[in-house]
Amino acid sequence: MNAPLRLGIAGLGTVGIGVVKIVRLHAAMLAARTGRDITITAVSARSRDKDRGVSLSAYAWEDDPVALAKRDDVDVYVELMGGTEGPAKASVEAAIAAGKDVVTANKAMLAIHGQSLAEAAEAAGVSLRYEAAVAGGIPVIKALSEGLAGNDITRIVGVMNGSCNYILTRMENAGLSYDEVFAEADALGYLEADPQLDVGGIDAAHKLAILSSIAFGTQVDFDGIELEGIERVSINDIRHADDMGFKIKLLGVAQRTGRGLEQRMMPCLVPASSPMGQLQGGTNMVAIEGDAVEQIVLRGPGAGEGPTASAVMGDVCDIARGTRLPVFGQPAAMLEHADRASSVLPAPYYLRMALADKPGALAKIATVLGDAGVSIDRMRQYEHSDSSAPVLIVTHKTTRADLDNAIGAMKSIDVLLSDPVVLRIEAV
Repeated sequence: MNAPLRLGIAGLGTVGIGVVKIVRLHAAMLAARTGRDITITAVSARSRDKDRGVSLSAYAWEDDPVALAKRDDVDVYVELMGGTEGPAKASVEAAIAAGKDVVTANKAMLAIHGQSLAEAAEAAGVSLRYEAAVAGGIPVIKALSEGLAGNDITRIVGVMNGSCNYILTRMENAGLSYDEVFAEADALGYLEADPQLDVGGIDAAHKLAILSSIAFGTQVDFDGIELEGIERVSINDIRHADDMGFKIKLLGVAQRTGRGLEQRMMPCLVPASSPMGQLQGGTNMVAIEGDAVEQIVLRGPGAGEGPTASAVMGDVCDIARGTRLPVFGQPAAMLEHADRASSVLPAPYYLRMALADKPGALAKIATVLGDAGVSIDRMRQYEHSDSSAPVLIVTHKTTRADLDNAIGAMKSIDVLLSDPVVLRIEAV
């Protein structure tokens, strides 16, 4: 058997401890599957004295993760601290410079600095692997870069943030408002320390940027993603969508168009009967479409100790076997700088608006939409108060540009009481 593969783990939170448990519990199995023992030699975290439920006395301790990354008795540096800058980035760069392979779960760092880190890793001849950065325990990175390598990928669409999916499905199932479920999710510890990373769609957009790079051979472009969170989705939107046979999901979509790469992370309506429409709680789902395979759907837990540690160990095992791949599926120097395209492909849209309860208000809205080239598929007016009339409109396929032009014109006719809520209806 080959020499042991020695890990240095920085970050001993939920995922880091999950990795420690797998290495201990499945030592014989891992050796049989990879042809070498996998061991932990050193660790690093903010607090040495914290009770983490497992003994770490067998491992050397480094207060500084950069020092851990440089240790001679570490072959693979496992970065599980998180953060786009600071110790996470500095230690990964130090590990690469020292000739160490790196495994990370840090989606934010890769979404912002992925290109430069990929170039550095490939120049140094080391692996930089990150299955755990996207969709928890779902092996979507491996599926894209290996299993589907013979496909021209045409579209990726997915639910990539379990916290948002929990909030939306909990609102629906319990009939609660967004604010009520947000407070509940926060109290249960389902949200990041900065909840905006979850509910603002930022966490999921980091993941989409990474998947887009692999799928389309482009440099990671987080800033090119159209981004909208779930904060404006109301319980009434969820009920109205259900009435029409749809569910609302925070949906990531990446696809090539004639004008460039379109990347969106925003609430959308999807058919209630579709796999994504039926997705409940914190589960993630990613659908990948290619010219040869047509469509595959990957579903599984998007976070948590076991699923994320499982993804980390999948990468560690590949390194132990000697598997070497370009960071984003092809050499970093060959990745294109994609032109950005914003919602250029036509789609139907859902609009919810509150109109002043005046004669002819609805007719004026219909006229404005028609003048902008937006045709109405369905329109409903709900019971209203003395001063406002809630109206729901579903359009036929249109471009977002035409719809935005119509909304801009609506604001000049003095019948809107607030900005409309606009949700794309996505075919999945």
